[in-house]
Amino acid sequence: MNSRFVISLCLLCSVFLSTPAQAQESKSAENLAQLIEKALADNPELKASDARWQMFRNRIVQARSFEDPMLMLKIQNAMVKDPFNFKMDPMTQKVIGITQELPFWGKRDLKAELATKEAESYKWQTEERRLELRRMVTETYYQLYFTDKSRQIVDRNVAILDLFITLAETKYAVGQGAQQDIFKAQVERSKMLDMAITLDQQRKSLEASLNALLYRPAGSPVGRVSDFELKPVPLSAEQLKVMALENRPLLKSLGSLIQKGETGRKLAQKEYYPDFSVSFEYMQRDSFEMSTGDDMYSLGLTFNLPVQRQRREAMLAESASEIAMATEELNMARNGIESGISDLLAKMERRKKLAELYRTGIIPQAEQSLESASIGYRVNKVDFLTLQDNRMTLFNYEREYYDALAEYQMALAQLEALVGQSLQ
Repeated sequence: MNSRFVISLCLLCSVFLSTPAQAQESKSAENLAQLIEKALADNPELKASDARWQMFRNRIVQARSFEDPMLMLKIQNAMVKDPFNFKMDPMTQKVIGITQELPFWGKRDLKAELATKEAESYKWQTEERRLELRRMVTETYYQLYFTDKSRQIVDRNVAILDLFITLAETKYAVGQGAQQDIFKAQVERSKMLDMAITLDQQRKSLEASLNALLYRPAGSPVGRVSDFELKPVPLSAEQLKVMALENRPLLKSLGSLIQKGETGRKLAQKEYYPDFSVSFEYMQRDSFEMSTGDDMYSLGLTFNLPVQRQRREAMLAESASEIAMATEELNMARNGIESGISDLLAKMERRKKLAELYRTGIIPQAEQSLESASIGYRVNKVDFLTLQDNRMTLFNYEREYYDALAEYQMALAQLEALVGQSLQ
């Protein structure tokens, strides 16, 4: 009996003192930079955003161009009774003419500038989407890390519970333990298996999400995530704010929309001035006995009368509203960035301190407590409930440790998306 106890305790110590990462060393490790690069190259939503930018960029030339000239061919003053006899009347003419519309000076340039600013806003939206895609891939990557670590911890706890069951059965066999201890250990083992099933499902869901971001089949295998060290952010909150104001594509997109509104206001003011149409006609006449049939020409200038002032005032009001809307959205975005930077830095600082505390203090102490409880249970100084409580405490602390690591990295990804630049 004593030899079985010694063997069980040795196995127990080796199980809960082993490193969870050892369970998946055989799996190939994923490279985060390569995953991000593939997502940026293949993601269809990003390609759609880029195509939309190209679409609006091609509108710039259209906005700057003149309207096509109008060619006119007609027979003028022909006689109905003989429509193709051009010598019955001296005023019968065969006419060819051309008309060109000319917008008021400056309108074409303003329309081109309007299209340019709109295209710029979509360009920066595409860059913003790149940041979001990078963030989403990174977050999924570290969620996989936490899920895998949790799964390894569960496997290790199943092995610990198997040893607990062996200890409880051995003590019960010699009359030193209660059968209830065996049942409690078996119930806890079943709970661990239930958690393992849930974690397996979570990993499959995360794999599908990551594969969707990378635009590859949902069933494509995803390897393990390597261990890493937490790196502090080398910049202060104020420096990060300045960086965000200089680099964040969202702010540049809203700035382009403000400029677009201002250009629209200038264009609306130009609408108070008329547009012109210049026309030229050449009239050919046939000669006959009563007329020399001299050819004639016509040169004309027409323009609209901008008397519908209510429509033009509405155009000015629309531009003013667009400027106000984009300005307030820009203010809201700046405010969100400033508060977001402070919040994320605080979260990262907390997670970093927690991870360090778990690694150097709480988890080693919990391991020692579990080891002591195991020895105490062998000599009947500790009951099985205390042993279980120590095991569960260590289990929770280990999961919280890896959760702190993953949350720190995800917060860092969110911070990078917030400031618009990598901080690594």
